[in-house]
Amino acid sequence: MPPTPFLPRLVFPPLDSLPRSYYLGHHAAGLSKMRSILSQIDMVIECRDYRIPLTSRNPMFEDALVGKERVVVYTKRDLGSGGSKEAVEKRHSLLTTYHSPSPVLFSDHKAPGDIRLLLSHLRTASASRSNLTGSHLMVVGMPNVGKSSLLNALRGVSLNKGKAARTGAQPGITRKIGTGVKIIDAEEDGGGSAVYLLDTPGVFIPYVPDASAMLKLALCGSVKDNVIPPFTLADYLLYHLNLRSPELYSGYCSPTNDVATLLDATARKTGRLMKGGEPDWEGTAMWLVQRWRNGFLGRFCLDEVSEEALVAYGMARENAPRSVNQMRKVGKEALRERSKLRRSNAGSG
Repeated sequence: MPPTPFLPRLVFPPLDSLPRSYYLGHHAAGLSKMRSILSQIDMVIECRDYRIPLTSRNPMFEDALVGKERVVVYTKRDLGSGGSKEAVEKRHSLLTTYHSPSPVLFSDHKAPGDIRLLLSHLRTASASRSNLTGSHLMVVGMPNVGKSSLLNALRGVSLNKGKAARTGAQPGITRKIGTGVKIIDAEEDGGGSAVYLLDTPGVFIPYVPDASAMLKLALCGSVKDNVIPPFTLADYLLYHLNLRSPELYSGYCSPTNDVATLLDATARKTGRLMKGGEPDWEGTAMWLVQRWRNGFLGRFCLDEVSEEALVAYGMARENAPRSVNQMRKVGKEALRERSKLRRSNAGSG
């Protein structure tokens, strides 16, 4: 009898007990400061993570920064551009059309060509303004989507200068709005003024409506790694790896839907063992997550980008709460409903 073919899970089990927020004090303070200086800003660069192009949108930016010229930059393009050239081009076309008339760019901050393309757009847009003190831009986005890395790349490619903003693998490195950093020199013939970019702290959503969105944000590093249990993150990663190809982790384990099996095999294969030779599941789970974040376990998007998905996304956006208080109210109501459901299930057991 031939071996039974491996069948991946088509649905990840619901996890209603997961935290649904990572909205911290410096997020609220940062958003308030952005509003207060908006009159001094000529253009907003909104960064979103290419791997989660829909989930990494924060609707509060659109409300807080309404009326400002905007360019949407999908960062970390290199970490999500696996697959066929046709699929990547279709994804780019759909997202570009969706955001029209706002311009859209797809960026890998380590690719000078991508950075030059953005610089060219910013230079052209700034040249249309007559401003003796230069053009002042602000970069915004969810935590750890690559805002500071983009600023450093723009400055490095344009002016051949080193880092101006601190970066790190965990969210929360930038906690305050900095001073403007020059990213484009003024043209000597007067054809264009200097361009300055303000870095800002990442701002999370006060309430994430569903667990899968929270898992995507956590897997991409938008929340600190102690918010979601490493075992759960590794299980969610395994679910996505299997939907693409179990070959992605074949160096550690044969195809499996059981994350414990994957962690056990990987820990033994890589020597991640505790006293007595027991596998370090938590350490191995985070090691696998970091491998994926760095592009060593496949380069793919977690969000589906299709015409149907964008329509559903647009409808959800229209019905979403429009303020921090509204989002918190929705979150409290959802917690009450989940608590009521758990009590009901316990009573009927």
